Amino acid sequence: MARPIWKGSIQFGLVNIPVQLETAVREKAVSFHLLSKDGSCRLRRKLVCPDTGEEVNYSDTARGIEVAKDQYVLVDEKELDKLKPEKGRAIEIEQFVKISEIDPIYFDRVYFVTPVDGSAKAYKLLHDAMTESGRVGIARFVMRDREYVAALRVMGDGIVLHTMHYADEVLAIEDSLPGTIAKAKPAAKEVQFARQLIESMTHTLDLGNFKDDYRMQVEALIEAKRKGKKTVTPKDDHDDEPLPRTINLMDALKKSLASSKHPKPQRMHRKSA
Repeated sequence: MARPIWKGSIQFGLVNIPVQLETAVREKAVSFHLLSKDGSCRLRRKLVCPDTGEEVNYSDTARGIEVAKDQYVLVDEKELDKLKPEKGRAIEIEQFVKISEIDPIYFDRVYFVTPVDGSAKAYKLLHDAMTESGRVGIARFVMRDREYVAALRVMGDGIVLHTMHYADEVLAIEDSLPGTIAKAKPAAKEVQFARQLIESMTHTLDLGNFKDDYRMQVEALIEAKRKGKKTVTPKDDHDDEPLPRTINLMDALKKSLASSKHPKPQRMHRKSA
């Protein structure tokens, strides 16, 4: 069982459900330390003034925001402390919505919500009610000096909480699209073939089929080095290859549709020597 990172209660209406939050995702990545060339010393970074070259102690630093080139507004730590949200122990549900109303771009981190202090019955009540209604709860809560907006949804026999980005943090995709997108008009036949290709590639999702090949190969390389095995760095012959371009869109759609009708061999994952 994961160690809880927050304890409090879910509040909706007059109902109070003691709960705790546990980490739902453990991201896997290979982290390297910065060492001397021969690997005998782990290096440390220092705070250094670029003008004088002198090292500065962390206790002698201040926080500031750059408002113009080389011009900063300093903010005292005590001033920030006064502005921090009041610490609370409540996940206050303010409304319920259909999950289809929330674009996935708003979701940030996810946590398991688990009952504590004999709250299993009340927890199950909320779980069953949300299941039958097909709704998710939108709530506010404070964790680690920050106020979050969050979505509570049913997952299996439990409830999970997604912290969410605020609306003014999410950029408009229209600002990133080229102006030519509005004038681009695919032919009806092209759309039909593309839709057929999508249908032919639609299968039941099993995320277990997707592996982090790079991480697995790095871990295999490290294990091989740990055991003293000789390793060979493969030559990459694809660095200079130009990006592929679709010359004839309809022809590409037809070929893709034809190839998708034949089962592909299961993808093999390369192993490091």
